[in-house]
Amino acid sequence: MPTPPTPSPAVLAPLVDHLRRHALRTDGPFVLASGAVSDWYLDARRTTFDGEGARLVGEAVASVLHDDVDVVGGMTMGADPIAVATAIVATGDGRPLRAFSVRKEPKDHGTGGRLVGPVTPGDRACVLEDTTTTGAALVEAVDALEAAGVPVVQAVALVDRSGETVAALLADRGIPYLPLIRPVDLGIGA
Repeated sequence: MPTPPTPSPAVLAPLVDHLRRHALRTDGPFVLASGAVSDWYLDARRTTFDGEGARLVGEAVASVLHDDVDVVGGMTMGADPIAVATAIVATGDGRPLRAFSVRKEPKDHGTGGRLVGPVTPGDRACVLEDTTTTGAALVEAVDALEAAGVPVVQAVALVDRSGETVAALLADRGIPYLPLIRPVDLGIGA
Protein backbone atom coordinates (compact mmCIF):
# COMPACT_ATOMS: atom_id res chain seq x y z
CA MET A 1 0.00 0.00 0.00
CA PRO A 2 1.71 3.27 -1.07
CA THR A 3 2.01 5.92 1.60
CA PRO A 4 0.58 9.28 0.53
CA PRO A 5 2.70 12.36 1.01
CA THR A 6 2.01 14.40 4.12
CA PRO A 7 0.84 17.94 3.46
CA SER A 8 3.33 20.56 4.54
CA PRO A 9 2.58 22.72 7.57
CA ALA A 10 2.59 25.71 5.20
CA VAL A 11 -0.37 24.16 3.33
CA LEU A 12 -2.27 22.95 6.41
CA ALA A 13 -1.84 25.94 8.75
CA PRO A 14 -4.08 28.35 6.80
CA LEU A 15 -6.69 25.60 6.31
CA VAL A 16 -6.76 24.78 10.03
CA ASP A 17 -7.05 28.50 10.80
CA HIS A 18 -9.98 28.87 8.37
CA LEU A 19 -11.76 25.88 9.89
CA ARG A 20 -11.24 27.21 13.43
CA ARG A 21 -12.54 30.67 12.57
CA HIS A 22 -15.47 29.69 10.34
CA ALA A 23 -16.51 26.07 10.86
CA LEU A 24 -15.75 24.97 14.42
CA ARG A 25 -18.44 25.19 17.09
CA THR A 26 -17.77 24.33 20.71
CA ASP A 27 -21.15 25.32 22.19
CA GLY A 28 -22.62 21.79 22.11
CA PRO A 29 -23.97 19.31 22.72
CA PHE A 30 -24.44 18.29 19.09
CA VAL A 31 -25.84 15.06 17.68
CA LEU A 32 -23.55 13.83 14.90
CA ALA A 33 -24.64 11.94 11.77
CA SER A 34 -23.37 8.77 13.47
CA GLY A 35 -25.82 9.35 16.32
CA ALA A 36 -23.02 10.12 18.77
CA VAL A 37 -23.29 13.24 20.94
CA SER A 38 -20.37 15.66 21.07
CA ASP A 39 -19.52 18.95 22.78
CA TRP A 40 -18.07 20.22 19.51
CA TYR A 41 -19.13 20.24 15.89
CA LEU A 42 -17.32 21.04 12.69
CA ASP A 43 -19.57 22.41 9.96
CA ALA A 44 -16.88 21.89 7.31
CA ARG A 45 -19.14 23.27 4.58
CA ARG A 46 -18.60 26.72 6.06
CA THR A 47 -15.05 26.29 4.76
CA THR A 48 -15.50 24.01 1.72
CA PHE A 49 -18.22 26.23 0.18
CA ASP A 50 -16.30 29.46 0.88
CA GLY A 51 -14.09 30.74 -1.97
CA GLU A 52 -10.94 31.11 0.13
CA GLY A 53 -11.69 27.99 2.15
CA ALA A 54 -12.30 25.92 -0.99
CA ARG A 55 -8.96 27.02 -2.42
CA LEU A 56 -7.18 26.01 0.81
CA VAL A 57 -8.96 22.64 0.85
CA GLY A 58 -8.17 22.02 -2.83
CA GLU A 59 -4.49 22.83 -2.29
CA ALA A 60 -4.24 20.54 0.74
CA VAL A 61 -5.95 17.57 -0.91
CA ALA A 62 -4.11 18.00 -4.24
CA SER A 63 -0.80 18.01 -2.36
CA VAL A 64 -1.36 14.49 -0.99
CA LEU A 65 -2.86 12.66 -3.97
CA HIS A 66 -1.14 9.58 -5.29
CA ASP A 67 0.26 9.99 -8.80
CA ASP A 68 -2.09 7.34 -10.22
CA VAL A 69 -5.35 9.08 -9.18
CA ASP A 70 -7.53 10.07 -12.15
CA VAL A 71 -10.72 11.17 -10.35
CA VAL A 72 -11.68 12.52 -6.94
CA GLY A 73 -15.04 12.53 -5.19
CA GLY A 74 -17.29 10.82 -2.72
CA MET A 75 -20.75 10.89 -1.25
CA THR A 76 -22.82 13.91 -2.10
CA MET A 77 -22.87 16.60 -0.35
CA GLY A 78 -19.84 16.45 1.91
CA ALA A 79 -17.34 15.46 -0.75
CA ASP A 80 -18.70 17.56 -3.62
CA PRO A 81 -17.04 20.93 -2.96
CA ILE A 82 -13.79 19.22 -1.92
CA ALA A 83 -13.68 17.24 -5.17
CA VAL A 84 -14.37 20.24 -7.39
CA ALA A 85 -11.85 22.43 -5.54
CA THR A 86 -9.20 19.70 -5.75
CA ALA A 87 -9.78 19.14 -9.48
CA ILE A 88 -9.53 22.89 -10.15
CA VAL A 89 -6.32 23.32 -8.13
CA ALA A 90 -4.66 20.20 -9.56
CA THR A 91 -5.59 21.05 -13.15
CA GLY A 92 -4.33 24.61 -12.64
CA ASP A 93 -1.04 23.10 -11.47
CA GLY A 94 -0.75 21.04 -14.68
CA ARG A 95 -2.22 17.78 -13.39
CA PRO A 96 -5.50 17.05 -15.17
CA LEU A 97 -7.98 15.70 -12.63
CA ARG A 98 -11.73 15.11 -12.76
CA ALA A 99 -14.32 15.34 -9.98
CA PHE A 100 -17.34 13.09 -9.42
CA SER A 101 -20.13 12.60 -6.94
CA VAL A 102 -21.85 9.50 -5.57
CA ARG A 103 -25.61 9.78 -5.12
CA LYS A 104 -27.22 8.27 -2.04
CA GLU A 105 -29.71 6.42 -4.27
CA PRO A 106 -29.58 5.48 -7.96
CA LYS A 107 -31.47 7.80 -10.29
CA ASP A 108 -34.22 6.06 -12.27
CA HIS A 109 -34.26 8.49 -15.22
CA GLY A 110 -31.72 9.96 -17.62
CA THR A 111 -28.57 7.86 -17.52
CA GLY A 112 -29.49 6.50 -14.07
CA GLY A 113 -26.98 5.15 -11.63
CA ARG A 114 -25.25 6.57 -8.59
CA LEU A 115 -22.12 8.12 -10.13
CA VAL A 116 -22.30 11.69 -11.43
CA GLY A 117 -19.58 13.38 -13.43
CA PRO A 118 -16.82 12.35 -15.83
CA VAL A 119 -15.89 9.06 -14.18
CA THR A 120 -15.69 5.81 -16.16
CA PRO A 121 -14.84 2.18 -15.42
CA GLY A 122 -11.10 1.78 -15.01
CA ASP A 123 -10.50 5.29 -13.67
CA ARG A 124 -8.49 5.22 -10.45
CA ALA A 125 -10.30 7.11 -7.68
CA CYS A 126 -9.48 8.92 -4.49
CA VAL A 127 -12.54 8.94 -2.22
CA LEU A 128 -13.04 12.11 -0.19
CA GLU A 129 -15.03 13.10 2.90
CA ASP A 130 -15.29 16.37 4.80
CA THR A 131 -15.61 15.07 8.37
CA THR A 132 -15.64 11.41 9.35
CA THR A 133 -16.54 9.73 12.62
CA THR A 134 -17.32 6.15 11.57
CA GLY A 135 -16.17 5.95 7.95
CA ALA A 136 -19.65 4.95 6.76
CA ALA A 137 -19.79 7.53 3.94
CA LEU A 138 -16.30 6.61 2.73
CA VAL A 139 -17.17 2.91 2.67
CA GLU A 140 -20.48 3.57 0.89
CA ALA A 141 -18.64 5.56 -1.79
CA VAL A 142 -16.00 2.81 -2.15
CA ASP A 143 -18.72 0.18 -2.59
CA ALA A 144 -20.53 2.25 -5.26
CA LEU A 145 -17.31 2.88 -7.17
CA GLU A 146 -16.16 -0.72 -7.05
CA ALA A 147 -19.60 -1.86 -8.24
CA ALA A 148 -19.15 0.47 -11.23
CA GLY A 149 -15.68 -0.87 -12.07
CA VAL A 150 -13.79 2.11 -10.64
CA PRO A 151 -10.94 0.99 -8.35
CA VAL A 152 -10.32 3.10 -5.26
CA VAL A 153 -6.60 3.68 -4.76
CA GLN A 154 -6.74 6.24 -1.96
CA ALA A 155 -9.06 7.89 0.58
CA VAL A 156 -8.66 11.33 2.18
CA ALA A 157 -10.72 12.98 4.91
CA LEU A 158 -10.53 16.67 5.60
CA VAL A 159 -11.12 16.04 9.32
CA ASP A 160 -11.07 12.66 11.07
CA ARG A 161 -12.66 12.52 14.51
CA SER A 162 -12.66 8.68 14.64
CA GLY A 163 -9.38 8.04 16.39
CA GLU A 164 -8.00 5.17 14.34
CA THR A 165 -11.36 3.57 13.47
CA VAL A 166 -11.56 4.81 9.88
CA ALA A 167 -7.89 4.09 9.18
CA ALA A 168 -8.35 0.47 10.31
CA LEU A 169 -11.60 0.08 8.36
CA LEU A 170 -9.98 1.21 5.10
CA ALA A 171 -6.74 -0.70 5.76
CA ASP A 172 -8.85 -3.87 5.97
CA ARG A 173 -9.99 -3.09 2.42
CA GLY A 174 -6.45 -2.35 1.23
CA ILE A 175 -7.10 1.37 0.70
CA PRO A 176 -4.43 3.87 1.78
CA TYR A 177 -6.09 6.52 3.97
CA LEU A 178 -4.96 9.94 5.07
CA PRO A 179 -6.80 12.28 7.41
CA LEU A 180 -5.53 15.82 6.85
CA ILE A 181 -6.68 17.19 10.20
CA ARG A 182 -7.48 15.65 13.58
CA PRO A 183 -9.29 17.25 16.53
CA VAL A 184 -6.02 18.03 18.29
CA ASP A 185 -4.99 20.12 15.26
CA LEU A 186 -8.10 22.23 15.81
CA GLY A 187 -7.24 22.69 19.49
CA ILE A 188 -10.00 20.43 20.81
CA GLY A 189 -10.27 16.93 22.26
CA ALA A 190 -11.71 13.93 20.48
